[in-house]
Amino acid sequence: MVFRILLLFLFPFCFSTLSPQGEPKVEWLSETTFDFGNIPHHKPAKHDFRFRNISGEPIVIDNVRPSCGCTVPDWDAAAVPPDSIGLVSIEYDARDLGYFYKKVKVYFNGQRRAEVLYIEGWVE
Repeated sequence: MVFRILLLFLFPFCFSTLSPQGEPKVEWLSETTFDFGNIPHHKPAKHDFRFRNISGEPIVIDNVRPSCGCTVPDWDAAAVPPDSIGLVSIEYDARDLGYFYKKVKVYFNGQRRAEVLYIEGWVE
């Protein structure tokens, strides 16, 4: 009985040491929502979101997922060392007229919870 109680108590701690890296921490160097303002119809618009790695270890962008096919992300696959700056570029294909508000999810080091960026504007 004592063994079972001890096992139940220690079981969660066994899995807490499986991850060799801590949770990646980034500081976005500008707002996480960018407003393009008015952009011409059929003229792609691009914005670079810069971040600083404030973790004690290198971080890697595993994936960047846009909310639609009109938004194309680009990022460097190389690791970003501690206290260095990384970049996520977002290009919007302005083929539809009117207001847009799009979400882009950025995943670092295999994390399940994404950092979320937004772009918005008006295509005229």
